Amino acid sequence: MAGRLAAVPEESMGCSTAAYPPRGVYLDWIRTVAVSGAQIRSTTLSHSHSHSDYSGSSYSSASNSHLSSNNSGCSSGSASAVTFGGQEELKRIARLMVSDGYTQRMVQAFHATSLAQGLGNGGDPDTDSVLETWFSDLDVGWVLETCQEHGSLQQLQLQDQSASFLQDLVERWIRGLTITLQSILEMVSTRHEMVAVARFGKASISKMLVFVDAFLLSDVKAEKLQAVLDMYICVSRASYMFTLDVMSAEAQGMFNETSGSLRSGRDRLKDAVFSGTMEEMSKVMDDGDDGLWAIEIKHGGGGIHKNTRLGVGFIMSLFKAAGGHNSQKRPVYLGGLVNDMIHYLMDLLCRKSELCTDLSLRYLFLLNNSHFVMQECDSFFSFDTMLLVWPERLATLCEPTSELAPDLTSECNRYMASYLDASWGHVLSSIPRSHFPGPIHRWIYTSSLTKFESAFHQTCQAQKFWKVPDPGLRDVLRRVITERVISSYRDYLKEHPELAEHVNRGSTSPDVLEGLLGELFQG
Repeated sequence: MAGRLAAVPEESMGCSTAAYPPRGVYLDWIRTVAVSGAQIRSTTLSHSHSHSDYSGSSYSSASNSHLSSNNSGCSSGSASAVTFGGQEELKRIARLMVSDGYTQRMVQAFHATSLAQGLGNGGDPDTDSVLETWFSDLDVGWVLETCQEHGSLQQLQLQDQSASFLQDLVERWIRGLTITLQSILEMVSTRHEMVAVARFGKASISKMLVFVDAFLLSDVKAEKLQAVLDMYICVSRASYMFTLDVMSAEAQGMFNETSGSLRSGRDRLKDAVFSGTMEEMSKVMDDGDDGLWAIEIKHGGGGIHKNTRLGVGFIMSLFKAAGGHNSQKRPVYLGGLVNDMIHYLMDLLCRKSELCTDLSLRYLFLLNNSHFVMQECDSFFSFDTMLLVWPERLATLCEPTSELAPDLTSECNRYMASYLDASWGHVLSSIPRSHFPGPIHRWIYTSSLTKFESAFHQTCQAQKFWKVPDPGLRDVLRRVITERVISSYRDYLKEHPELAEHVNRGSTSPDVLEGLLGELFQG
């Protein structure tokens, strides 16, 4: 390292050699920082992870020596409770590297050799030697080394590597890119020589972004989605933060190019996350066996389908990887991605519900499952936002209705209204709505009352063991049914006191029937 830094004008940077920390101080610290969403790798996104050892790598010998010997020192199980909680720690390291004078030495050495060779982005042995020192001390020396040897990271043969191996590479890459970015931002804030900083930043970040293309050239299967998601969040954060405004036109031009490269890398990673995730969701949830769906909806009593839980598992994996319930760490740029996944899930549930021939059960299924999705995802989106992502078929499935339950979304209210019409409409219709003249009216009313009681008991018996798993939703649904059915029944009896006197002495009084409604949905 001393030989590589011999050309750095130490005095001009205001630092002496004695003040510079020995090599490895930063590297050991960097390796202890947890940066990925490792704690959620046992969820749906990573159900097929393998755990083969690094020794099975088929990398080139030059790169393999770097990769196999420099384990990150932070196992996947040691990730912090909050995803990317290591960002602040990496920022501290970057600030220390600047305050120690180390980063300034790198920038000045690269700038001096670039000017001497008439180059701006590396590619010369001297400039690459500076970058090699920088990358090695960030635990990503293999990136530059492989670029120098092969001209492209495509030669890394990522295709057949284990998920744990790839995740380790990605975590080290995230640390390296984050510290590089934070170091540049720190030097810009301290008004270091802008052109030198911009040139060094452009060269460093462009080399780091080559890994994105190499990784995406490999087949992004389920076991690699977590790694791609981690990279996407890292680059998205970087592109969001890398909006610099400096006085030097030359430096501003290079900063703008670097910012554009970060946005381009972000977009490629987003496309990969979306296509890979949707492919896995479709593979797991929409297997084409419609007959099985119909059976499961019926036997499940309209409850939460297993594929609904799987779909929410995919969505919440993204949510947790984006910072979980910590809104300050949760990047807004995941919103569109999660929106698309919710849209797909709700459209799938609506399509599969059509397989159910019992309309009452179908609407109860949609009510339960849409309510479950909203409840689980509300920590990411407000209900008002989520209403924007419902597929069009859901909006046209039911006629608009008045709000039955103010605490529920309009979609849940639609499903509830449709369920009430399908399940209890015929029960209510058996109550006559007009007065019949003459002596036969008592017989008509008594006959109608018998039909009402029969329809009521049949419906209660059929739906007693249907499922409404959420206690709050179950209470709301029972209350709405009671208000709709029992209230009409009471009003009917008030209009016919001669029948009320008979009914109230028997097993069909309003209070008794209301008690039966309290036994619904016990499945």
